[in-house]
Amino acid sequence: MADRYATFANSGAGRAVVKRLGLPAPPRLRRYRPGAPLVPGPVLVDAAPGGRLHEPVREILKAAGIPDDGARYAALVFDASGITDSTGLRALYDFLHPNARSLTPCGRVIVLGTPPEACESPRQATAQRAIEGLTRSIGKEFGRGTTSQLVYVTPGAEGAVESTVRFLLSGRSAYVSGQVIRIAPASAIDLPVDWEQPLDGKVALVTGAARGIGAAIARILARDGAQVIGLDVPAAGDALAAVVNEIRGTAVQLDLTAAGAPDRLADHMGGRHGRVDIVVHNAGITRDKTIARMDADRWDSVLDVNLSSQERINEVLLDRDLIPVGGRLIGVASIAGIAGNRGQTNYATSKAGVIGLVQSMAPVLAERGITINAVAPGFIETRMTAKVPVMIREAGRRMNSMAQGGLPVDVAETIAWFASPASGGITGNVVRVCGQSLLGA
Repeated sequence: MADRYATFANSGAGRAVVKRLGLPAPPRLRRYRPGAPLVPGPVLVDAAPGGRLHEPVREILKAAGIPDDGARYAALVFDASGITDSTGLRALYDFLHPNARSLTPCGRVIVLGTPPEACESPRQATAQRAIEGLTRSIGKEFGRGTTSQLVYVTPGAEGAVESTVRFLLSGRSAYVSGQVIRIAPASAIDLPVDWEQPLDGKVALVTGAARGIGAAIARILARDGAQVIGLDVPAAGDALAAVVNEIRGTAVQLDLTAAGAPDRLADHMGGRHGRVDIVVHNAGITRDKTIARMDADRWDSVLDVNLSSQERINEVLLDRDLIPVGGRLIGVASIAGIAGNRGQTNYATSKAGVIGLVQSMAPVLAERGITINAVAPGFIETRMTAKVPVMIREAGRRMNSMAQGGLPVDVAETIAWFASPASGGITGNVVRVCGQSLLGA
């Protein structure tokens, strides 16, 4: 559904009205376009004394042909890993204060640090944790489509940052802001030969692929080189066929809650492909009512589709060794699972469960060389949100740092970053794709 207010606000007359009345001003976001440069201008990189991450970042930018000097910057990157106590936080002010106004619209701010739990002293951990308040605030202050992120890099994982740096600098992360990402050492980081086709040769399964976010995920993974198997219920067969035919994938019509569904799916994946490198659990439903008015069927069906079916499928695929070393499990949660939502106790419970699944399974799967992460979308422009009452819909669109709803492609791009073979150091993360929603932090 078109955002008519955003269209008006970006018109000549609209900009004047919006400015005069102090109304939300949705910027035109910089999204990825094939063939476009990684970042449309110079990137300024600096570091606190003792930082260990700025040199790897400079090498990444140099290899990508990104200049580091100019009057205006497309991104500001600061290595704060050398900050060991609260007095050292002044280095962040000294970097950002004079350079904030030099950032171009839709700019990127990235601060790199050390995870507090990996710090050598309480004072260092305190200082590193303090940076989160800075990066979240910058995402709300800078405006004009600017994003701001904090990337914690565990010592020893310096060589695992490239996929994340590329994602956060690029237009692929247009609707991701105010996030904290953790990168840990990985047994192997497979840098792609072609960063435009990082999933070449990979087999990807996407559930709920017939329409909306699921269809966008299937398209983006195929664009990045994956062989995509789209799965949805038989009732969505025609829509599913249209999507997979467009991307030259294959379709599986299956109700994941049916008896024996995980085994049938495993039989198909094993028999046709021998493995599945990427599993994206996107299938989900809503059955909204306040809990006082909710019947048991509404509760059971939402929990079964959105959470329990994921657990059953994962168990079967892992038990049969169909997910190889380097495999990627990716869930679709929701900010409802973080902040809650009136009338969605069942949905919020299921999505919080997806977050719990990621956090509990990450250390288990790490022993097998498999990562597990999730996205948590906010207000995304889909057929489902188009049916939301107009006042609630407008609130969802405006109550974030971007003053607009996201697009299904924004969720899909974040999933493709998780899926990359170069993202082996990223596991146990839940990244919100919400334009830095003002709800649920």
